Amino acid sequence: MEHQFIALIQANTALAIGIIIGLGAIGACIGIGIMGSKFLESAARQPELVPLLQGRMFLLAGLIDAAFLIGVAIAMFFAFANPLIK
Repeated sequence: MEHQFIALIQANTALAIGIIIGLGAIGACIGIGIMGSKFLESAARQPELVPLLQGRMFLLAGLIDAAFLIGVAIAMFFAFANPLIK
């Protein structure tokens, strides 16, 4: 009975890891895509602001990727050191 419970926890953890990484990747890709398109629109309208906007765009791209990588780190924590099994 205990082995079945541990297997159930591991199966549900694997599903949760897939959801965390999958939704995080989708969200980061959509966010960076929208931000990039808005950057190109604003650069076409006001070319003199491109250096300022480019710096801010790269800062936000790093923050978006950092949020995704934090989700990956949490998912890997549950994959390799699952506190629910103990």
